[in-house]
Amino acid sequence: MKARISFSGLRSPKAMWGRATAAPPPRIEDAALPVPRHVARRILIGLMLPSMLMPLTSSMADVALPTIRDQFAIRADMTAWVSTAFTLPFMVLMPVYGRLSDGVGKRRLILAGLLLFALGTMIVLSATNLGWLMLGRAIQGIGSAGIMPLSIAFITAVFHPKERGEALGAWSSVGPLVGFLAPLGAGFVVEFWGWRAAFAPPLLFTVLTVVVVAQFVPAGLSRVMPHFWRRFDWMGVLLLTAAVISFIFFVSSRPITGVAPLQDWRLLGASLLLFAIFIRWERRHENPFVLLGLFRRGMFTRASFCASMRMVTMSGGSFLLPLFLVDVYGLTPTTLGGMLMIIPGAMALVVRYGGQMADRWGSRVPIVMGGVVQMITMLILSQLPAQASLGWLILVLAGHGFGVGLMLAPLHHAAMRQISDGEMGTAAGLYSMVRFAGSAVGTALIGVLLQFFLDQGLPTVNAYQNAYLFLAGIALLGLIAGIGLNKAATVPGQVAE
Repeated sequence: MKARISFSGLRSPKAMWGRATAAPPPRIEDAALPVPRHVARRILIGLMLPSMLMPLTSSMADVALPTIRDQFAIRADMTAWVSTAFTLPFMVLMPVYGRLSDGVGKRRLILAGLLLFALGTMIVLSATNLGWLMLGRAIQGIGSAGIMPLSIAFITAVFHPKERGEALGAWSSVGPLVGFLAPLGAGFVVEFWGWRAAFAPPLLFTVLTVVVVAQFVPAGLSRVMPHFWRRFDWMGVLLLTAAVISFIFFVSSRPITGVAPLQDWRLLGASLLLFAIFIRWERRHENPFVLLGLFRRGMFTRASFCASMRMVTMSGGSFLLPLFLVDVYGLTPTTLGGMLMIIPGAMALVVRYGGQMADRWGSRVPIVMGGVVQMITMLILSQLPAQASLGWLILVLAGHGFGVGLMLAPLHHAAMRQISDGEMGTAAGLYSMVRFAGSAVGTALIGVLLQFFLDQGLPTVNAYQNAYLFLAGIALLGLIAGIGLNKAATVPGQVAE
């Protein structure tokens, strides 16, 4: 690190957010740190703004979703594609960004992704039909796909193992905080200026984020390998992308092929065949972009599955909630925005404590606690009558936010625990892809299920209740996986927790 770079005077994450208990952690000598503390803190602060971008965009898009549905007169399964068009490329490209970062550089990939996200947002703002809206959302997903895995890899690499949980908790807490504040503003602008106005703040925020990353995240901390682009496994990327897209199309096939959802067996067959070819290709490739051997590590696999089930439940619920509040309670966009603040607000209050609990007691405790709460809240929503007051609903949504927030940083912590420094980018990208595969599948599937229940002639509230009951079952699967997250040995070169 060049001597002229000065990071003095910055407050540490501990000073800014506090600690869960008064007991100080064991002293870690500076010589044992991957980089000096002031450098790590500056990087952490610099990576917080990019982490706000997706929750800002998603929160504002959720508020606009009922208005988009009504303006374009589309069914529930097609409405889900407004979110899935973003989530699908976002999820598929996560391991690509992660793998590229091991040879191209994390900082430059984050900056390139931010610029691409800005382009997609401008297309959304100027969209005059559903096709252009979907295209813009897809480009937004492509651009933002690298932010999460690259940030996790960066933070994991520059913080000592005994401090990673708290660092990841501090980094993870700002996203829910933005998710708490954004819906109210989105409700106001949608009610007065229409759904497009919900995407203007993310564009302005992207410009600010590019400046902050360029200033706070120093260059030269990532390994750059000559000719890495040419040796990269682009065929593997193509095969995995085609396999995943085919499967999502199978889940929600009506808008794509006109065949009823989950019944176009051509798409399922193509997906399975492409997955088989992809696995065979990756095993034979000398430099695969997905290291399949990572799944032989029990902690990584369990944490990834648990995180995926958490995201199926959370994303499915996030898709249902604004439609439920408009269809059953008849809320205006401004009131809807206020209600959608509850879950991310509750998450913001507990995310950092989840990371601190993982540092002290291991990841399993907060993950299981959060999983129990997530499942119970879905069960309550599946039984909540239409006559229930908004006060009761607020309590349930707050409980759900506490549960999912408690799990977030411990899942990151558990997934990366057995990973060596040289595999951080690849592992973070693969973990993030599996996690957000749950988001893509959850949103598409819950849209299909909701439309199925509505087509059966069920009262509107009962259709939503059945969809929430399905999500409770998914939350149970994630809870079972979380119970199995026992302590495991670290890889050579890492310090045991």
